[in-house]
Amino acid sequence: MPIPLFQLIGETVQKYFELTIPGPVIGLVLLLAGLLLLGRHAGSYREKLEQGLGRTSAYLLGHLPLLFVPIGVGVVMHISFLEDRLLSVLVVIFVSTVLTVGFTAFVMEKLQSREGQNDG
Repeated sequence: MPIPLFQLIGETVQKYFELTIPGPVIGLVLLLAGLLLLGRHAGSYREKLEQGLGRTSAYLLGHLPLLFVPIGVGVVMHISFLEDRLLSVLVVIFVSTVLTVGFTAFVMEKLQSREGQNDG
């Protein structure tokens, strides 16, 4: 179950069903579902999968800065567009950041309260 395989499956599902959700997101959801199902079963395959995912994620994290290059190029190419709509862009960035932090705090609070109930 390598990560690129799930990305390919996600892209295929997205194209076949003409979904608006990006293929890599579908692939990640399928990977999560597979890992949750696999997590219920013990065995050597599970250990190999965990090691493989660990190596892959370490490799990807090591090259993470490269993923920001296309974003930087896009910003430079469309700088005039951004200049014309600077206030709108800044408002969207601010609101999305506040919503993301708020949602993350909400989820963490719920998870911690659930964990506290399970411990007690």
